[in-house]
Amino acid sequence: MPQPPDRTSSPPTSSMPRAVRWLLLGFTWILGLGAAATLTGALAIGLGLAVAYPNLPDVSDLADYRPKLPLRVYSAEGALLGEFGEERRNLTPIQDIPPVMTNAVLAIEDARFFQHGGVDYKGVLRAALANLGRVKSQGASTITMQVARNVYLSSEKTFTRKIYEILLTFKLEHLLTKNQILEIYMNQIYLGNRAYGFAAAAETYFGKPLKSISIAEAAMLAGLPKAPSAYNPISNPKRARIRQLYIIDRMLENGFITAEEATAAKQEDLKLRSSTDSTRIHAEYVAEMARQLIYAQYGPEAYTRGLNVYTTLNAGEQETAYTALRKGIMDYERRQHYRGPERFVSLPSASEETEDAIDDALANHPDNGNVLAAVVLEVNAKKILAARADGEQIEITGEGLKPAQSGLSEKAPPNIKLRRGAVIRVVQTPKKTWEITQLPEVEGAFVAIDPRSGAIRALVGGFDFDKNKFNHVTQAWRQPGSAFKPFIYSAALEKGFTPATVINDAPLFFSAGVTGGQPWEPKNYDGKYDGPMTMRAGLARSKNVVSIRILQAVGPKNGQDWVTRFGFEADKHPPYLTMALGAGSVTPMQLASAYAVFANGGYRVNPYLIARVTDHKGRILSDFQPPAVTDNPRAIEPRNAFIMNSMLQEVARSGTAARAQATLKRPDIYGKTGTTNDAVDAWFAGFQPTLAAVTWIGYDTPRNLGSRETGGGLSLPVWISFMEKALKGVPVAEPTVPAGVVNVSGEWFYEEYARNAGVASLGMESATPTDGAPAPGTPPPPEERNRILDLFRN
Repeated sequence: MPQPPDRTSSPPTSSMPRAVRWLLLGFTWILGLGAAATLTGALAIGLGLAVAYPNLPDVSDLADYRPKLPLRVYSAEGALLGEFGEERRNLTPIQDIPPVMTNAVLAIEDARFFQHGGVDYKGVLRAALANLGRVKSQGASTITMQVARNVYLSSEKTFTRKIYEILLTFKLEHLLTKNQILEIYMNQIYLGNRAYGFAAAAETYFGKPLKSISIAEAAMLAGLPKAPSAYNPISNPKRARIRQLYIIDRMLENGFITAEEATAAKQEDLKLRSSTDSTRIHAEYVAEMARQLIYAQYGPEAYTRGLNVYTTLNAGEQETAYTALRKGIMDYERRQHYRGPERFVSLPSASEETEDAIDDALANHPDNGNVLAAVVLEVNAKKILAARADGEQIEITGEGLKPAQSGLSEKAPPNIKLRRGAVIRVVQTPKKTWEITQLPEVEGAFVAIDPRSGAIRALVGGFDFDKNKFNHVTQAWRQPGSAFKPFIYSAALEKGFTPATVINDAPLFFSAGVTGGQPWEPKNYDGKYDGPMTMRAGLARSKNVVSIRILQAVGPKNGQDWVTRFGFEADKHPPYLTMALGAGSVTPMQLASAYAVFANGGYRVNPYLIARVTDHKGRILSDFQPPAVTDNPRAIEPRNAFIMNSMLQEVARSGTAARAQATLKRPDIYGKTGTTNDAVDAWFAGFQPTLAAVTWIGYDTPRNLGSRETGGGLSLPVWISFMEKALKGVPVAEPTVPAGVVNVSGEWFYEEYARNAGVASLGMESATPTDGAPAPGTPPPPEERNRILDLFRN
């Protein structure tokens, strides 16, 4: 008979508490569901990765990183003159980035960059804990993630974009080395003020190359990626300083610097580069010329390919030219009537409100070089107290008030009267005192070229590029006045004239029957007539009547043909006797090129600006080598150039430009003043055999400069000021007497005219006045001599 089971052999299952059984069962279900969810999530993520990963951007091109690089224009020595493009960037290889800069960036952005694989899980956890604990907020984006985001993704904050960012991060870490990723970051990141990358930022904020920055400067720059505007050291110095100190502490914590270095860095006084930095080369017109030339060749790519354009400009000479022209214009401005303040603003009585009103007023009236803007706070007959935008208060007294005396008068009209709230201009004198002034209305131009090659050494197209972008050197067609006379004299040498030819400086009158219009009675500038004088004296003293008689004898049509040899356009110099007075049209560049013909012995040279173009790696794309001067077309014979130079030297020694040689104290100075009718244009054109230069001053809308203003008084001082520095250390050039020229009794003659040197004072060597004149170098026939002698005597 079967026995009942022994119930005491094992504990009954029912002895386990029911609650525990349900807990175990529930836990099992949770584990199962979690595992299923994990597996499902993994499969979903895997499927998502499988679908998304092939659609990620191709990052292989980053192995040869080519960001947008601006067009940069340099002087011949490599000084930066200007850059064009939306992004300022200097592509710098990682090995050329100083450790202090990379350490500062790593300390604040990604200290474990070289340890993690793109996503710093420890950093994520640390940031989460810090943010939960409500301590200083920390980010978890690594440098690789930032590269993925900045190069390829938009700035929108969505879950999908974050997934793509992480996927791109892994892809970048797989395809590129850590150094390649860091190099991209250091060059790509935006740092404010149009600066991309730390090399550009070092130039933008400190005016120095990246390799020269200090720990303190590196820490300041490293603070910019988070918020370039908020931590901009120029516009937000306080916030930038706070972040800089924090980064220095982080560099110390990570062992990048010592405690002593950290202390020194915190105490360093940073010198920021302002927007009106006085150390830059003022070559805005040149940079714009170069930009136009390069754009014409490369199109829009010119602004992104990182082209480096090396001009022929000499940086030192360019800065000298800029300073000289501005000084000449401002010296002229001191002699003009005071036109009154630029604006009047209402100044509140409360100091803080007053400062705000001054800031607002001067924001619309920025400084113009050394011509500074200020707002009048107090004024009386003996003193003006004015405030600058930076809060500095300046006092104008004594001589500094003279230019604006009319504005200090009790009877001054409201628009001229100086009073509280007036926006004025001031300049600092050499004695460090202040003088009231005004922005000039007159304009000017200066250009200097090497007559042996045509290389442009200095060019200033106007008083201020920001104020007036019209390039007066290349675009202003103006009457050259007496500066054109040497080309008429040059034509005369080929028609039998000599420097000793005597011409009667006596009044001339042309009736309406002769002119075909209004009667014409040309006069000398000073209204005086000195009777018979040599052609040499006529040029030195710039006698208008003498020049007209010479062109009358040469023939206006012959004269027109002759001047085209120097590069002048025939249609801009109609064949009338007024051509002898420079009534045609030239540009300063054209006139400088023409004078270069005299300077180099008779050859035409074409002015050129761009010497070399390279890509961002320094590979030469174009390299212009000018021909030897003797390979250029010959404009005039060497003997013509030699004798003309002899006469132009006389102008600079004893004539209207005698101040030139007297100031420069060297004999190899040649040139000619020029003042047009009614003193509308003031010129000086001249040269030393290694440098030809032209100065022009006048109003854009032609008007009288003043009854006492001349080329010798206005433009010559600018030219002298330039040459004083440009010719420093340049040996005095000794002219070589060319074949076919002889000296008789101290005067130079063409060899075939030397036999008549004894009667040259009678004008017997003059040419026939008809347009059918003999060929250059042919003496006039005997039957013409008596008639020509009468012409000069009458």
